[in-house]
Amino acid sequence: MTPKTLSGPSAVAALPRNRLLGEFSLWSADLANMEADLKRIEQHVDLHHIDVADARFTPGFLFFPDFVARIAKLTAKPIHVHLMVEAEIVEEQTRQFIEAGADLISVHAENGEAGLRAVALAKELGAEAGVVLRLETPVAAVKAFIDHVAFVTLLGTSIGVKGQSLSEKACDRLIEARSLLKQAGREDQVILAADGGIREQTVPLLRAAGAQTVVLGSLAFGEKNLGDRMAWLHGLERQIQ
Repeated sequence: MTPKTLSGPSAVAALPRNRLLGEFSLWSADLANMEADLKRIEQHVDLHHIDVADARFTPGFLFFPDFVARIAKLTAKPIHVHLMVEAEIVEEQTRQFIEAGADLISVHAENGEAGLRAVALAKELGAEAGVVLRLETPVAAVKAFIDHVAFVTLLGTSIGVKGQSLSEKACDRLIEARSLLKQAGREDQVILAADGGIREQTVPLLRAAGAQTVVLGSLAFGEKNLGDRMAWLHGLERQIQ
């Protein structure tokens, strides 16, 4: 493994902006053979995506700080932790996952003022911050966060459930979010991400709608020839103006 030379805001700022990024969801990795999977994807992944769920904000439990700490020792690529947790614990969870090695923490706009405090805390602790919107949340909810984050992620499916089809609203929501970023003068500073319903037939649509990164699950981990898959991904054109 190449030693990690950049972390936090520097690692996020160094991500390519001239092509679609490949953000790999470790929820879809072989959890019994994680180290082998990480070695297989290292040369292809732009950043790792790790979902965290508290079984209240979203169904089920997902990953823990010690898991992130282990991953951080096995990769030179940035680690993006998506906190799907209730407002009363989002600040403490932000602290724990940054201490474990997260470079980027994304909190939900639905966490309100607690989410904004978590964003400020992430920066105070030397990490970068992002915001996520559930599918049913109006895109305008991102406005309070735009000036403070480097990532805006829109969910294209119901939260916390794998294997769903992309909502017919997803692309229009990306276009709306891109418009809000333009209005705020932040389009060049904020990466717009699509998460959920990521399939071979939906990625071109999301890219054309303005997505700059997509959270890949089985589309990456189920692919035998990752080199070809990522060459295809990187070649997709962004069309929305």
